[in-house]
Amino acid sequence: MPVIKTVGIISKPNSPAADGLVPKLIEWLRQRGITVRIDKQTGIYAGGVAGLARELVVEACDMVIVLGGDGTLLSAARAIGRHEIPLFPVNLGSLGFLTAITVEELYPELERALRGEHRIARRKLMTAEVVRGGEVVASFDALNDAVLTKSSIARMIDLDTYVDEQFVCAYKADGLIIATPTGSTAYSLSAGGPIIFPSVPAICLTPICPHMLTNRPVLVPETSVIRVTSRGPDESVYLTIDGQVGLPIREHDVVVCHSSHHSLLLTRPPRMMFFDVLRQKLKWGER
Repeated sequence: MPVIKTVGIISKPNSPAADGLVPKLIEWLRQRGITVRIDKQTGIYAGGVAGLARELVVEACDMVIVLGGDGTLLSAARAIGRHEIPLFPVNLGSLGFLTAITVEELYPELERALRGEHRIARRKLMTAEVVRGGEVVASFDALNDAVLTKSSIARMIDLDTYVDEQFVCAYKADGLIIATPTGSTAYSLSAGGPIIFPSVPAICLTPICPHMLTNRPVLVPETSVIRVTSRGPDESVYLTIDGQVGLPIREHDVVVCHSSHHSLLLTRPPRMMFFDVLRQKLKWGER
């Protein structure tokens, strides 16, 4: 593994835990000869130091420490884009499926990372494109999911869905979740979708409150191209990526989703495996 010389720090806003942690963490890194780049929020915790835009923090970094919950990690992943820089996610939130490193483990795990002994998990990204009139008008990389939901208060939406060249169905529902294995424990799980082991090469289609009760979640191969056409009026449907960014969808727009060639690199504690996280976060029974 490459030697870690420059570390970025991205922090959750309004976090009392981060407020006390950041100054000590920066000092700890600098004492070990590590160059530190921080975002604007981290700068506030560091005593009003001028931080950088998150997209600039990651430049020239060998690793990025994320202080927060899964939402902060998703935001950091978006800032990193397609630069495959390892994220070191420290859980300051409550749920934290992705941010599995605790505050108590922070410094021991950092020591391990500086020695090149840290375990890296690769999480495949998914690309979602909006095609309008035959042209791509927007493109996103999703770690968790692309979600098409209704914009109006009460009406269901109509979504014609294809996997490769095969017609799946015309969903009449509150929405449709197109999820990666990583996203299977997020919104898709709440909507009744399956939990997918992170290394399983699959994409999950999970309808949200479908009119036809026989519409169930469907797993398709990672190599599939999913095309969803909106048959509702302009802006009656909204596309959301990872619960954080998106845009309104017009009638006849096509949302095209497929697996990306790029992955997010996550530092994982050596003792914490996937089913350990599920037992802890979902309160599954211990022996």
